[in-house]
Amino acid sequence: MLGLECGGSDAFSGLTANPSLGITADKLIAEGGTAIFSETTEMLGCEHVLARRAVDEQVAKDIYDAISSAEARAMSGGEDIRGTQPSPGNIKGGLSSIEEKSLGCIRKGGSTPIMQVVKYSEHPERKGLIIMDATAADVMNDTGLLASGCHLIVFTTGRGTPVGSPIAPVLKVSTNSVLYGKMKPNIDVNAGVIVDGEGTLESVGQQIFDEVVTAASGKLCRAEALGHREFDIHFDMLV
Repeated sequence: MLGLECGGSDAFSGLTANPSLGITADKLIAEGGTAIFSETTEMLGCEHVLARRAVDEQVAKDIYDAISSAEARAMSGGEDIRGTQPSPGNIKGGLSSIEEKSLGCIRKGGSTPIMQVVKYSEHPERKGLIIMDATAADVMNDTGLLASGCHLIVFTTGRGTPVGSPIAPVLKVSTNSVLYGKMKPNIDVNAGVIVDGEGTLESVGQQIFDEVVTAASGKLCRAEALGHREFDIHFDMLV
């Protein structure tokens, strides 16, 4: 079971790393595996896109309910998600709107039907592609994915997020080669080769898949080799 996560997104996230990871997820699911992606507050504006991929009407309703509830919870705590997203870091990275950020975010989920929507840290009952209704906070979200049963996580980043976990491997994928040059010791796969004309979505998706297989077989990912570990648990769904 694979967790799909992104953080420090930039203008390349939805063009390189995230769609490549989506191809990885498709390959895993084709082999009988399960992939979970989340960050419900970063799906705003994409409800209809995701609902069209729902395996049935109930899952489509669950998608709409999860995203609307996430915004309502944030508003109840005084947070206007639409007014604060994209973040300053996202804007510096070239993202122009929450819709653009959301459309890039959901590309991690590939192209297969969405089989179920689960709560934070809930174990899915179905195989295939799953949405976990969870915070967009990187470390809290990783904890939830692992608690849901994920054996490892692939984390894409455009601004540079050196996240790791004490529980399971977290493979990092850079969206651009400039970031990769600056943070090479922290990055497992560079999806920037797509923009450089030295790779394709398919080839990088296969590379990520291969890294997932070797990490699951015992090879240390960059975060493990560096001893980089972070841990946090979400507690109120207001983040």
